[in-house]
Amino acid sequence: MTVDAISLEVFRRLFAAIAEEMGAVLGRTALSPNIKERRDFSCAVFDATGRILAQAEHIPVHLGAMPASVQAAIERFDTFEPGDLIALNDPYLGGTHLPDLTLISPVFIPEGVEGGDADPLAGFVATRAHHADVGGMAPGSMPASTTIYQEGFIIPPIRLARGGTLNEEAVELFMSNVRTPEERRGDLAAQIAANRIGEGRYEALITRYGWQTVTEHGEALIDYAERLVRAALRDIPAGQYSFEDDMEPPIPGTERPRIAVTITSDGDGSLTVDFTGTSPEQSLSNINAVRAVTVSAVQYCVRCLAGSRAPANHGSFASVEVITPEGSLVNPRPPRAVAAGNVETSQRIVDVVFGALADVLPQQIPAASQGTMNNVTIGGTDPRTGQPFAYYETLAGGVGASPDGPGESAIHSHMTNTLNTPIEALEYQYPFRVLEYGVRRGSGGEGQFQGGDGLVRTVEFLGDATVSLLTERRSRGAWGLVGGAAGAPGRNTLRRMDSDRDDELPATVTIDVSRGDRLTIETPGGGGWGVPGSPP
Repeated sequence: MTVDAISLEVFRRLFAAIAEEMGAVLGRTALSPNIKERRDFSCAVFDATGRILAQAEHIPVHLGAMPASVQAAIERFDTFEPGDLIALNDPYLGGTHLPDLTLISPVFIPEGVEGGDADPLAGFVATRAHHADVGGMAPGSMPASTTIYQEGFIIPPIRLARGGTLNEEAVELFMSNVRTPEERRGDLAAQIAANRIGEGRYEALITRYGWQTVTEHGEALIDYAERLVRAALRDIPAGQYSFEDDMEPPIPGTERPRIAVTITSDGDGSLTVDFTGTSPEQSLSNINAVRAVTVSAVQYCVRCLAGSRAPANHGSFASVEVITPEGSLVNPRPPRAVAAGNVETSQRIVDVVFGALADVLPQQIPAASQGTMNNVTIGGTDPRTGQPFAYYETLAGGVGASPDGPGESAIHSHMTNTLNTPIEALEYQYPFRVLEYGVRRGSGGEGQFQGGDGLVRTVEFLGDATVSLLTERRSRGAWGLVGGAAGAPGRNTLRRMDSDRDDELPATVTIDVSRGDRLTIETPGGGGWGVPGSPP
């Protein structure tokens, strides 16, 4: 088969279908609501050198960082054999944060297919899923931490299975360090099943079309993606464009961490994205974003500029250089805490990259979206069963308005792509009651086009528990553009059972609650676009 426009599109869909089917298996067989209901997972396909060939439409922050995990596995092991499974969650080796467990499977050219004699390794498939608890100082493994050791069980690249035989001792070691081992077993089994499906589909693709054809189309797709992205980036005039934004202080009264970026375009379709000037790592905070997360956020922005026509593979990012000063907020040194870097700092990185390009691409760049994932973890002992539980969720908010119209309300945006957990699933699975869940009307920024509204959720606890919140945009709202107003900041409050008032909580906090206490999360609105009252 020769490579032409039709065969290229066919193979683009064939590679992507492997990742999509892996995701379907993982979502339908997982045990925890975070994975089976919210779809907090991602799947991707790689070639033998670790270059990404295709990804499903899952979580942007996962997908951009996964290639670094595959490279870490390749560097760690000299050889692979059929049936191997590599597991890791170390953020400093391509992970995002410790709850995100990555499983990598090598794929081999099937026997009898020409081309596998010299090197039978064809590539890899990988899944990444957020496990609702991986140990650490607080249930849910997303505490107000100051070092990574407080955040949970760290797994470097290890062989979880060798030749198809699961390493039960490694599994038991992991299960002995988490609060909800049965749920973890169920989610781990779902990931393994998804990887095995991916292996089989990849091998079937090679068997059907031949190794040479598959390889040629993989290379052609990478080249095609690079050409499309370079063409899109040529719309950025030659020059340097800078922007900066800050985050909530790690503790009240301290300096606000700053993320600064300078984007250099030569007008030839290549970019240099330089974060020099960003705050140094924060020793009292967990908002440090490892380099893989920072690169992932930049790649997401590039994908937005390129549009859906460009395949999401290695070629999409070949023309972008990312500079992250070592020891900074966007490239910390271990053992800095990083739990919120993946979920909060990644969102701010997107804001500053888009902010830098807003003046030169006025018809493409939207106002800032909510700028946070509003992370909520709740854990303790379920009084209904006497068993430990760990709940995790990110809450949606407002999307920034754009030249095309108003922002969407109460949806996940930018670096997250999860669903909202149904109230019925929450109340069935966990010991709390949802008293309010709706759109936070009027929280979007005013403008010619209104920013999207956030949401509000109030839960009442049916037993004692520990709550951890990792949130942003609580003191300053998401910025507007072209005269549009900022969105309303978010707000976290707690009303104790014996109180008649709501006590405001910090943006980041770990706190104990009692039966009858009520927690309310009001998420930020998106920024407005254009001067209010201006004609469309």
